[in-house]
Amino acid sequence: MADDDPIVSDVVRRYLERDGLQVTLVGAGDAALEYLENHHVDLAILDVMMPGRSGIEVLTEIRCGPFAGMPVIVLTAFGEEEDRLVGLAAGADDYVTKPFSPRELALRVQSVLRRSAATWSGVAAAVDLSDGIVVMDTESRGVTVAGETVNTTKREFDLLRFFLCHRDTVFSREQLLAQVWGWSFGDLSTVTVHVKRLRAKLGDCHSLETVWGHGYRWVSESAGER
Repeated sequence: MADDDPIVSDVVRRYLERDGLQVTLVGAGDAALEYLENHHVDLAILDVMMPGRSGIEVLTEIRCGPFAGMPVIVLTAFGEEEDRLVGLAAGADDYVTKPFSPRELALRVQSVLRRSAATWSGVAAAVDLSDGIVVMDTESRGVTVAGETVNTTKREFDLLRFFLCHRDTVFSREQLLAQVWGWSFGDLSTVTVHVKRLRAKLGDCHSLETVWGHGYRWVSESAGER
């Protein structure tokens, strides 16, 4: 989230973290672009009025870059209709007018993430995802392990794709429930069962690790060799 008001940012962060999301706060447009160059981001929240580059300028650069498909929500000042129109024209997926309810913004975030799940994988427009002996074709939704076809359910496929798009990062069951299932609440054992089934189907691949007390992580082949 990029906003130069630390109070607003902190409140929003706490609401989003309650939904199981990981949140990074920056206070300026330039800082937002710098962060995006070095980190994977599933969704950006940009305030229009910020020091340096405005939220609209940041949005414009995002839409012209390698992660053009990343969903973006724009925050605009009350009554600034022009900002809202410019934001939507620049490619914003949604906008929220200040002052706003943090809970409403959190619900908007979940809604945009659900809508974008089918088109935004976080790795530009890649069709194939692979790591070691695991290869995915996101277009045909096919999976092979060491050249052998593996049949996965829709949710198992989505879970594997999420891990391959977020390698070497630990995710709690709450975060996986929110990011893969699109649920802000639910039975966490659902995640446990799907991870267990996915592991069984991956067989000789041991990249999907349990980080005790924290969650799960996909350790990329290159990381495992270090």
